[in-house]
Amino acid sequence: MHSAASSHLRHAIPLWMIVACAFAFHGPLLVMRLPEHSFDAHFHMSMAETYANHWFDPWNEKSLGGFSETTYPPLTHQWTAMLSHVIGLPYGFMVVLGTVILLLPVAVYRFSRLWVPDRPASYGALCSVFLGSLGLLAYHAGQIGTISATTLFLLAIPYAYEYVVHGSMRDFFMGLGLSLTAAGAHHATMFFGLIFFIPPTFWLMVRDWRSNNPEGSLAVPLKRMLLFATVGAMGILLVLLPYLLIMIKAPITETPIPHLSRANFLLAPIWGVHFWLIPMGAMIFALPYIFYKAGAEPRLRPLFFGFYFAFIFGLGGTTPLPRLLLGRAFEILTFERFTYWALLLAMPFVGLLAVYLIDRFHAPAAVMLVVLIIAQASLAVSWNVYFNVLGPAINVDDVIKFLNENGHDRYRYLTLGFGNALSQVAYSTKATSVDGEYNSGRSLPEVTAHGSAQLSSAKFYQAEGMKAVSDMLRHAARYGLRYIFVHDPYYEPLLVFAGWRQIDSYNDGDMTVWERPGIPFAKPIPSPLRPPRWQGVMWGIFPFGASLLTIALAALQVLKPAEVKTVAPRNIDSIPGESPLDVVGPAPAPALPSAS
Repeated sequence: MHSAASSHLRHAIPLWMIVACAFAFHGPLLVMRLPEHSFDAHFHMSMAETYANHWFDPWNEKSLGGFSETTYPPLTHQWTAMLSHVIGLPYGFMVVLGTVILLLPVAVYRFSRLWVPDRPASYGALCSVFLGSLGLLAYHAGQIGTISATTLFLLAIPYAYEYVVHGSMRDFFMGLGLSLTAAGAHHATMFFGLIFFIPPTFWLMVRDWRSNNPEGSLAVPLKRMLLFATVGAMGILLVLLPYLLIMIKAPITETPIPHLSRANFLLAPIWGVHFWLIPMGAMIFALPYIFYKAGAEPRLRPLFFGFYFAFIFGLGGTTPLPRLLLGRAFEILTFERFTYWALLLAMPFVGLLAVYLIDRFHAPAAVMLVVLIIAQASLAVSWNVYFNVLGPAINVDDVIKFLNENGHDRYRYLTLGFGNALSQVAYSTKATSVDGEYNSGRSLPEVTAHGSAQLSSAKFYQAEGMKAVSDMLRHAARYGLRYIFVHDPYYEPLLVFAGWRQIDSYNDGDMTVWERPGIPFAKPIPSPLRPPRWQGVMWGIFPFGASLLTIALAALQVLKPAEVKTVAPRNIDSIPGESPLDVVGPAPAPALPSAS
């Protein structure tokens, strides 16, 4: 029996089984809508609500006195908006997030197959389902854009590889479609994440093309790389043209907003636990092996360097490197995403380590690995129970009811102490607010002049935050700001001092309503940032259209599978003491992945 079990463990895990594991773990959490009250989920749903109501007009009147949603790539919001007409915004968000989570192990498997054989690639793909970083991004941070774009770009890279090495136009178009779709999902992933993935893959393309064509000219793969990069850049320019135009017109110049992912984790260890230790999870134990394997296998060294630099960036301000290389962008980005990218780059190494441990220790090693990866994912998903950053969900039904009746939506409102529930109010009511969660959408001088984010959470930004609230209260008549909802008594003395009076309370006094009489009706705030009609039409057609085209190309891939390609065997030296299966393998991923 022991021999039979060991023999079974020597096979790759079928890809369908890995996806089934992802569904078994994440599916119930999404059905329970666990990510709904994560940091950014309500913000993304509020953006989606704009597209649900007026697809070709990305001007959002509900928050921040009005802002253009062309400042954020729209694809995840547009798909959520489409689904919301059938299943509502929250479940639309869950379906979009769940789809990219199910695609993630497929992407990791295909990417890993460029570097390692089938079996370790399948183990790495299984581990990717249970990454602590994924758990925090999905269920704590609500970063659907980062997860979506990373998955799609990771799916695109093997197709670009196949095109460069084998010249297949089928792979060229599929890789291009995925790249455009990924760009339409998130901008920061495209600008700051690809730099860790693309250079190692370019090196591998040239190396493997040379293995297949020892007498050929290197100009061939280089021309193919240039063609893919040029057409891809032109396509992305078309898909994201309104975004690029508004960034040129109004670059981000306001006072930087502090974020604890940029902290020095040696001086603030609790935030090191939150932003680094929990996301890394059990993968910390693999670090010595990753360094060792990179030294032993020349083929893996470029991949290691991509991992290493992403790993260093994931430490935020602990090292000086991110600040030196990013400049002002260091004060704009949040850095938990870099650890996520580092872990995905590490999956081929982790797969090799899993193969080595299982071949040496058999079933006990397999059980230990499964327990570790599920434990790290479970801890990350439930982390807010032990380190309460999000706080309990706030019941805002009474606020929404108040704003939607008796003409109250003719005035603007402000929430104080609502956390991310302020976006839930925004997409559930007809009224408009001077506050909002989207930092890059801020344009009112009362908020851009201070180093704070949401007015609703002003006290956490100390003097800068309270100055922003005071300025907004002083100019309430200018913006038609008549109603303020308070969920934290900390702010009440400021309102009394500024001449506001309490008119109601909800939830046994847990929430109070304040009014300032004599405020005129709210009027639209003129803004030079409102996009012209043609940009709204482009925004409604090209990003979503790119995703539809990619889905059609993927369907053709399934209906007419490409022939499996092979490359010349590579001279790989086996490392003493390791299984022969624990060396870097000879064949890249076929056009359709199958680990079975």
